[in-house]
Amino acid sequence: MLLANPERAKVSAWFFKTKPGEYGEGDQFLGISMPQQHIIAKQFRSLPAEEVEKLLQESFHECRMTGLLIWVYQSKKASLSQQSFLMDRYLANRRYVNNWDLVDVTCPYLVGNYLLHNDRSVLIDLAQEDHLWSQRIAIVSTLAFIRKGQFGDTFAIADLLLSHKHDLIHKAIGWMLREIGKRNIEALEEFLHDNIRQMPRTALRYAIEKFEPARRTYYLTL
Repeated sequence: MLLANPERAKVSAWFFKTKPGEYGEGDQFLGISMPQQHIIAKQFRSLPAEEVEKLLQESFHECRMTGLLIWVYQSKKASLSQQSFLMDRYLANRRYVNNWDLVDVTCPYLVGNYLLHNDRSVLIDLAQEDHLWSQRIAIVSTLAFIRKGQFGDTFAIADLLLSHKHDLIHKAIGWMLREIGKRNIEALEEFLHDNIRQMPRTALRYAIEKFEPARRTYYLTL
C-alpha cells in the first residue's frame, strides 16, 4: 500500500500494546496516520455496510479504523432509522472494535448520538458483559449525553464499572467524569464524595485533573 509507513507501524504496535498478553495482542499496523485515514474515509463515505464490514474484519488496525470512520461520516447526515441501522451493525461487529482508539473515536457518534433520543438500556447490557471493549463502549458512548448536559447515565455506568480491574476502564471512567466536571463541577463533586473510597486511583486522577492544585490534593488524600 502506497501510504504504508513501516517505521510508524512499529511505533503504533508498541503504543497500542500488541505483545503477547497485552490488551492489543496480535494487532497489526500499516503505519497510516489518522489524518490520512480520515481522508480515505471521506472519499469512500458512501461505501455500503457490507463492504465496511469487510474492512472491519481486516487484520490491519488502520483498515478497521477507516471502516469505522466511514460509518461515523455516514451517521452525521443520517436519519434516525439510518442511525439505528449503523448502531446495530457497529455493535454486531464490536469484536473488531478491539482497541481503545477504535472505541473512543467512534462510539459517541455511532452509539451515543442515536441513544440521545432512544432507550439507553443497551449501555447497561454492554457494561455488564465480560468483554473489555464492550464495557469501554458503554461508558465512552455517554460522552454524547454529557455534551448535552445529561449526566445520569454516565454516573450509573461508572457505578457499575468502578470495581473493574483494567486500567483502560479506570481511565475511561475518569475521562467521562472529568468531562462532566467541565460542565458541572457540583455534580462531579457529589459523585466523588459518594464513591471516592471505592474509586480506582487512576479514575480519580483523571476525574480531578482540571481541579485547582489544593482541591486535587484534598481528594487524593481522602
